Amino acid sequence: MAASYSRTTTRWKYDVFLSFRGEDTRKGFTDHLYTALCHRGVITFRDDQELERGNEISRELLQAIQDSRFSVIVFSRNYTSSTWCLNELVKIVECMKQGRQTVIPVFYDVDPSEVRNQTGRLQQAFADHEEVFKDNIEKVQTWRIAMKLVANLSGWDLQDRHESEFIQGIVEEIVCKLRKSSYSMSWVTENLVGMDWRLEEMSLYLGVEQLNDVRVIGICGMGGIGKTTIARAVYEKMLGHFEGSSFLANVREVEEKHGLVRLQEQLLSDTLMERRTKISDVHRGMNEIRVRLRSRMVLVVLDDVDQLVQLESLVGDRNWFDNGSRVIITTRDELLLKQFGVDKIYRVASLNNIEAVQLFCLKAFRSYCPPEDYVLQTIQVVKYADGLPLALHVLGSFFSGIRSVELWNHSLKRLKDIPDKGILDKLEISFDGLNEVEKKIFLDIACFFNGWEEDRVTKLMESSGFYPQIGIRILVEKFLINISDNRVWMHDLLQEMGRQIVKRESHEEPGKRTRLWLCEDVIHVLLNNTVNNLLLQPQFYVSDFEFPFSCSSFLFINLTVQGTDKVEGIVLNSNDEVDGLYLSAESIMKMKRLRILKLQNINLSQKIKYLSNELRYLEWCGYPFKSLPSTFQPDKLVELHMRHSSIKQLWEGVRPLKLLRAIDLRHSRNLIKTPDFRQVPNLEKLNLEGCRKLVKIDDSIGILKGLVFLNLKDCVKLACLPTNICELKTLRILNLYGCFKLEKLPEMLGNVMNLEELDVGRTAITTLPSTFGLWKKLKVLSLDGCKGPAPKSWSSLFSFRSLPRNPCPITLMLSSLSALYSLTKLNLSNSNLMEGELPDDMGCFPSLEELDLSGNNFVRIPSSISQLSKLKSLRLGNCKKLQSLPDLPSRLEYLGVDGCASLGTLPNLFEECARSKFLSLIFMNCSELTDYQGNISMGLTWLKYYLHFLLKSGHQGHPASWFFTCFPGSEIPSWFHHKSVGHSLTIRLLPYEHWSSSKWMGLAVCAFFEELDCGDSCLITLNFDIKGFKSRSYFLEYPEGSTFTSNQVFFIFFPRGKFPEPLAVSNTTSQPIEVEFRSSIQERNTNNEFQVLSARVMNWGFRMVYEEDTVQFNEPNTSVDSINGLHSEELMILDENNSIIPCNNIEGKCLPE
Repeated sequence: MAASYSRTTTRWKYDVFLSFRGEDTRKGFTDHLYTALCHRGVITFRDDQELERGNEISRELLQAIQDSRFSVIVFSRNYTSSTWCLNELVKIVECMKQGRQTVIPVFYDVDPSEVRNQTGRLQQAFADHEEVFKDNIEKVQTWRIAMKLVANLSGWDLQDRHESEFIQGIVEEIVCKLRKSSYSMSWVTENLVGMDWRLEEMSLYLGVEQLNDVRVIGICGMGGIGKTTIARAVYEKMLGHFEGSSFLANVREVEEKHGLVRLQEQLLSDTLMERRTKISDVHRGMNEIRVRLRSRMVLVVLDDVDQLVQLESLVGDRNWFDNGSRVIITTRDELLLKQFGVDKIYRVASLNNIEAVQLFCLKAFRSYCPPEDYVLQTIQVVKYADGLPLALHVLGSFFSGIRSVELWNHSLKRLKDIPDKGILDKLEISFDGLNEVEKKIFLDIACFFNGWEEDRVTKLMESSGFYPQIGIRILVEKFLINISDNRVWMHDLLQEMGRQIVKRESHEEPGKRTRLWLCEDVIHVLLNNTVNNLLLQPQFYVSDFEFPFSCSSFLFINLTVQGTDKVEGIVLNSNDEVDGLYLSAESIMKMKRLRILKLQNINLSQKIKYLSNELRYLEWCGYPFKSLPSTFQPDKLVELHMRHSSIKQLWEGVRPLKLLRAIDLRHSRNLIKTPDFRQVPNLEKLNLEGCRKLVKIDDSIGILKGLVFLNLKDCVKLACLPTNICELKTLRILNLYGCFKLEKLPEMLGNVMNLEELDVGRTAITTLPSTFGLWKKLKVLSLDGCKGPAPKSWSSLFSFRSLPRNPCPITLMLSSLSALYSLTKLNLSNSNLMEGELPDDMGCFPSLEELDLSGNNFVRIPSSISQLSKLKSLRLGNCKKLQSLPDLPSRLEYLGVDGCASLGTLPNLFEECARSKFLSLIFMNCSELTDYQGNISMGLTWLKYYLHFLLKSGHQGHPASWFFTCFPGSEIPSWFHHKSVGHSLTIRLLPYEHWSSSKWMGLAVCAFFEELDCGDSCLITLNFDIKGFKSRSYFLEYPEGSTFTSNQVFFIFFPRGKFPEPLAVSNTTSQPIEVEFRSSIQERNTNNEFQVLSARVMNWGFRMVYEEDTVQFNEPNTSVDSINGLHSEELMILDENNSIIPCNNIEGKCLPE
């Protein structure tokens, strides 16, 4: 939204030209009128003051008339007797007829009718002229015509009025007309991107037509977001509606340099159109503003305010101004606006991608789109700026002088390492306004916590004495961070600004900085003695402690390194630079002020004997030792994360850890028992997933009154839970999945009445506690694979104190579960449910959204399932005896029936798709639906019908409207116009021909895979890559038992909504956009890891799909008997999370990379 302002009236040098008879009015009326106009700031020309001696007066006067916006003609007794005045009059009329000038006649001491009819004194004057110019009588006639024309205009007649009031009325008319005509909307939006809709919103906030109140509107946002630009545009658009106006720019800076009195003087001078009023002090200025403006309807803009006293001194109260007045305040501090009590706050949003491209291109290329050779570079700049107009303006101006793609690329690379100083300096103004504690919070977020949960950041900051409840709120109010989805976010350029501030602590030596996050800086500090310049002598030896990862050869480096008292935080993630590198423990041991330490898979050459007792956050993935240092006193520790560690026991005995909130020891292979929790009263999360040697949970766990999350998944040796786990009143999530030896739950577990999620899948549990009906808040229940030691009736899973004789066990189970009216997700997969064990009444779960019945043995599903009014997901995979499906709930969005070999009849699925928002389907290995195994036309038919009903439902552009189907075959149907050979497909699309059309639905792709030989399961990865944007990967996993032993043809539909938004700007150019599809296939090995197979895509085809491609299709009849030879082998549609839905994934879905 940045732009340089140019007044559209620059063709006018003067606002007003005064035409008068000097001997009549020069020292009286005209002088008073001239003075009054100048006093109001109106630039006025009169010949005796403006013309320099020696100039040719007539030529200069003619030019002055042409350069004036208005002409005021003062008709007096002797005006007509002056040929000089009459020649001025003719020139003025000429300019008026050309539309260049507005003329205002003033009848000073003559009657308007005499001027109009040229009688009285005027008659004699013209008679004299005709005598003198008898040889050029046309000249006199021209004067007569001009005078009559002007005299017929609306003007001012003095008559018996007071001269001062008369002059004031003339001045007010001129000032009002100047305000209304000085600026036009063409200027307001000239070179301003995204301004129109913002002006419309501000107009609603201002309500200029409402004259019965005074409104104060705040415009706030981060630095460089466009606050001033919006305020300026609104000001220029609206000022004609007011009696006075003032735009006080850079209030913060002006006050620092000149004080508030200067601003008060400017406010009065602007609004009253007077020469600057002298004010002695701020309090006198406040009174002056109140007294002199309380009867005037004014528009005042205070730009870049940062102190409440500025507002109180300039626009202290609404009663300072007359009704209809409007005050606009721009600031980076929203709290300031709330404190002052503004009526409305307009929060300026970043430019969207289209607006960002346009603004950058206007500055860089003087057009709205980039040249073809600079498309990718433009996209990179737009990503870097992240919607910030200041950055786009500065970078656009910078790149406008570079006309080499190679230099652009070098500049972009440099920009990432060395950000533009002008941008960061502008942003740093907000940082400078913080106090020291707020600055520490900001820098911690910039260096470590961007994107973290707000609650976690708050607890960590609180432990450091930073008062985050106040500090974080202030950062939000100053637009240095924002809170979204309960996470703390910081704009990329603000984050870079914060990190540059840290780097300035010591440009040359990272060890003298407070925070380290770059891998090279951390390694530099941990390996190099830059303080004492000692000669480092590495020693090579083998240590006797245990490493959590196997390696055939490695290098141990033991260096004596000078520690530092400066470093407070270190983050070192695992990457190629540190792989195989073993660092000195001594360097870490000497960091006495360390508050934050995050290391991943870093090995040390000796056992660590000391960790800073100032640590609040400790994360060490792959910690190689069996215990923490004995000298470590983690009294201030808030979070402890040691995944994949060699820890055997965290601590012995009782440790007072009153601040500790989270312990994460996932996959710590040596952990055998939990510590004593008696002095850890505030622990909220305990994650022990995959601790395969864990045999005991300490009985003290019952005192953790604030524990909300307990994960014991895959603790395969855990045989029982302590009974006092039932005392965890705040526990919300309990995961026991894969605890194979766990046979029962504590009887009183129902007392944990805040429980929301319970997973006892793949355990040996044979009964649920009789108190489970108390779980009124339970939302998720998973009993996946709870078969017990032998096949049994389902009634054994649920114990009741009193039962009717010989009840139907499954009916009893479901009716009992129906008491859990908050249940939204129920997983009964692989639970040996037989035919008849699903009751006819299945509509007993009013809140149920997801139901998983996969891997069971029933033949049909009761039609009452349609009564589950909120059901969105139904999984029936590998129900091999299932023969038919009833009508499904109207809100269903996902249906999975992969591996249902006996399924022969389907409901009208496409009709369901048309009724619901969208419907994701999986049909794989449904052999009863496949009478013609080689007929790939079935796949194309399903694709066409899907597109038809997608259009019918009105969701053709929805980004979740994916389609995927697979059939045996080896041909690409002719419907796909464009074909290619190889494991990848690259498409060059002309945007104007495709996504600029409102009828374009998306891109259909067909791919032929050669024969696959999968083992337990295989994973197909499809990469969808639009050049200049991040590649997106989507996964399809074929589960155990799936066959893929012949050539396959895949049909895929990528909806329009998945194409990145910035491409829409390309509708103004014909340059191509490159889209690439790549594939890979992997097989799951015995270590549960995927390895690449040799199979690949042999052929590709694609087609741009438009609405007219679907209109000829009718609804299919999907029963086997009436499908006329068109049968579905495998039909899938990708889900709204951008992934192909896995076929048998216990977790529910695979997410994109």
